[in-house]
Amino acid sequence: MQEIFYFTAMDHFNYNGKIFPANSAIIGPDNRGLRYGDGLFETMKFKNNSLILIDEHLSRLWKGMQQLQMDIPKHFTPDILQEQILTVLKKNKQDTARVRVAVFRGNGGLYDTRDLSIQYVIQSWPLTTDHAILNENGLQVCIYTDAKKMIDSFSNIKHNNFLPYLMSALFAKQKQCNDAIILNNHERICDSSIANVFAIHNRTIHTPALSEGCIAGVMRKFVLQSLAGNGYNINEAEITIEFLLDADEVFFTNSIYNLRWVAGIETKTYSNNLTAEIFKTLLQTNPTIFC
Repeated sequence: MQEIFYFTAMDHFNYNGKIFPANSAIIGPDNRGLRYGDGLFETMKFKNNSLILIDEHLSRLWKGMQQLQMDIPKHFTPDILQEQILTVLKKNKQDTARVRVAVFRGNGGLYDTRDLSIQYVIQSWPLTTDHAILNENGLQVCIYTDAKKMIDSFSNIKHNNFLPYLMSALFAKQKQCNDAIILNNHERICDSSIANVFAIHNRTIHTPALSEGCIAGVMRKFVLQSLAGNGYNINEAEITIEFLLDADEVFFTNSIYNLRWVAGIETKTYSNNLTAEIFKTLLQTNPTIFC
């Protein structure tokens, strides 16, 4: 299995602006985030003394909070949140790390909304793998069909109603795969359990459109913009299982590992010739971001 599925121990985290030792208890059983998944989260990478694509991550987070009709207090701003993220990283003495920001509402029932104020948690874990190098061994991927990702107004944000992704990750582990493909409610390709999906046909790069219910990935956006700017043919569209299995190459992207090539899905195998070229192009285009 790949490193990304596992978390090593952290020393401290931030809860509502205060630093706590790891494993401290912070919420009670009436919390709406715990009861109903009433919240969302953002995952980003810290490397070379920089939060990678931080403006895009915070823009997506604020857009998601607005979609979920959260009351955002005036003192909770992108600049303040970024400062608090950096404080956690400094406290944990991490120079390369995976950062997770979770935002959720307070206590109450569905209609008994006693506390709708925003609460948040900032965590960080050290990263040791060099993601500026394309993975030597391609991913082995399976297709998960028991839970579908519904296409709705909230599909593109990283909200806490994460069941298809959770169950697909468990399925991948059971099947000894590195990752699993998730389908939308039309039985078409949506995401993987932790990444956006790209398929190459005859040197055209295809990826599910946002209207297909996939996460609006920050790295997905960066890759699409960078490749279009370098003359590659891009197509955001509906992708069927048959189309994916007929592809010449497949690769996944997310904000932690950047890009990884897929060696096989089910019994289909893929090469990585153009994927390796794409990886090199992205690294040369913006080495600070694609690192």
